[in-house]
Amino acid sequence: MPRSNRRRPDPPPRAPLGAGVDRTVSGPDGDWVVRELRGTSSTKTYTCPGCFQDILPGTPHLVVWPARGTFSPADGASERRHWHRSCFSARGRRR
Repeated sequence: MPRSNRRRPDPPPRAPLGAGVDRTVSGPDGDWVVRELRGTSSTKTYTCPGCFQDILPGTPHLVVWPARGTFSPADGASERRHWHRSCFSARGRRR
C-alpha cells in the first residue's frame, strides 16, 4: 500500500524551557501574577519571603509579582519574588 502524503499537524507551541505559564491569582492582599518554575531552570539561590528559607538551585518554585498592567523582566525585576508553593498558598495565614 502506498504511503499517504498528508502532512502531520504542527505540535502546539511550548513555553520556553523553564518558563511556566503565567496566571493571575486574587487574594485579600491583591492580585498577583504567578509563574511556576521547574527546578531545572533555576541556577541561583533565592530567599522565600514567606518562610525566609533558601530556595536552592534545582528546586521547583513560584515567581510572583503584582498584577499591574504588563510586566517585562527589565521593568519589574525589583518586584519579582521567588516563593515556595506552599508558602505562597499560606501567605494569608501568616503574620
